[in-house]
Amino acid sequence: MVDSWLPPDGVHRVSDTITVSVGKFKGGEFRCPAADALKARSYRPSQPATRSREPLEHFALGPFMAACDARLDRGLDGEKRPAAPLHDGLRQWTEHALTTYDNAFPADPDQPLVEIMPPWIYRHRPLGRGSRAAQEYRLTVWGRCLRSAEGRVRELRLPVNRLNRQAPPDGFVAAAALVLAEGTPGPPPERVRIIEFALLDGQVRLLFDGTRTEALARYREHGSSALADILDSQEYRPGASCAECPYASVCPALRKSPGLLGVETHGRTRRTWSVTNGRNYRACPARDHLRRLHLPTEDAVERDPTAERGRALHAYLAQRHSHGPLRPCTGDVPEHWVPDGFDLPEDERVLGARLLRHHATVCPLRCVQDATDVRTEPRVVRHDTTADVMVIAAPDLLYRDGDSWVWRETKTSAANRRSSRSLLATYPQLALAVLLTARGDLGGGTARARVELEVLRPGGADLEIIDPFALVRRTEAERIIRGLVTDWHTDDWYTATPGRACARCEVARWCSVSLANEAAA
Repeated sequence: MVDSWLPPDGVHRVSDTITVSVGKFKGGEFRCPAADALKARSYRPSQPATRSREPLEHFALGPFMAACDARLDRGLDGEKRPAAPLHDGLRQWTEHALTTYDNAFPADPDQPLVEIMPPWIYRHRPLGRGSRAAQEYRLTVWGRCLRSAEGRVRELRLPVNRLNRQAPPDGFVAAAALVLAEGTPGPPPERVRIIEFALLDGQVRLLFDGTRTEALARYREHGSSALADILDSQEYRPGASCAECPYASVCPALRKSPGLLGVETHGRTRRTWSVTNGRNYRACPARDHLRRLHLPTEDAVERDPTAERGRALHAYLAQRHSHGPLRPCTGDVPEHWVPDGFDLPEDERVLGARLLRHHATVCPLRCVQDATDVRTEPRVVRHDTTADVMVIAAPDLLYRDGDSWVWRETKTSAANRRSSRSLLATYPQLALAVLLTARGDLGGGTARARVELEVLRPGGADLEIIDPFALVRRTEAERIIRGLVTDWHTDDWYTATPGRACARCEVARWCSVSLANEAAA
């Protein structure tokens, strides 16, 4: 059999062993399927780029795992790279995580389990080289690995910040079960158990608990097809993972936009940036860093009713614009319009319905001809090669007017009063939209290309039209974006700047100098 999978130009295969971390079975919109397949198949860039490392630790679970490893009498085989310094917020989080872990799994004298290192690895050597030209397949797991003293029971504890509402996919659980059931070192167990636990609050979710035979059956049912999906995917999905991707220079889907941010790099580590990052950094560098680490946020701040109403409204419009018949929105808003996953108080639900009715008067679907003219909440990723930064934007809507693309942002307000402040300064994402549109980075013609701001108020809908080709607009946009990027681009330490913003900081809990924590104390 001949493998029909084709790698991009500029990479070569360095091994006939296929290695897949079980974590790749989780998938998700923030993973790049093609990059996962290339790594699993042992492809490497023909001309690997030399990249510097960030001074601070940027893997939020790394310090927790390292601290757990340090408790064991023996270390990992081979050399371990020196641990990078921890930001104050990550140190606070790690101490909390260790305490939570110890409380969630107290010692059980009746069924003692001991941690083992290194983790188990499943190896399979097919008869012949197979369709993927592989002599060996390897599956690896990551987490806390434990076994009973006699080896009859194996347990994998998977640390996460907090439990998602949905459990991990069946393919992920099946692959992990296979590694526990058949992996080495050690004799095969009689029983395997997989647990997901939340470092924030100690919640535990049992993913699998069964015999070795049941684990193998689970893999046959769900795992083998999921593995094929990983190894054979050729979908390139630019996003945040591009910053650390070794294939970024040869990726056929990653578009370059040199000079977009207006800053230059001098041996800096490649990073990602969005307008949200820029606003967070402007409020407090530590806030941006801790948000990037995906540390758990304070629900009272993150899920404030006003913010939740805005998110719910955006989710409703996204579903309405991208599913079902392509027709403009009307004022007929369902009584129970709030999408699943949102819990709004009655007053916000009523206000949201009122705002949605106003949206019908300016719905952009009035201008489109068919579904190919609409992109709902697309991810726009551009590599500013001058700054060596992956710029990520998520317009509320891109739609085509003739052969030109229009960038639409939608905002909601409980007030009818209009601000006199510049639109681009108030909403910096509009400034980035102006730059991308003016540079032609969205493609299409320029005759009707524009940026639109839709503001839904209790009294009606405002629709502001911004000409990205007007020199005064572009100059203002360049100034705003450069102002958001310049200091961040040269900052390695993200020192907290306590102030008024602490009161509304969703990650203040992990900051030792937050004024919000001092007030609470």
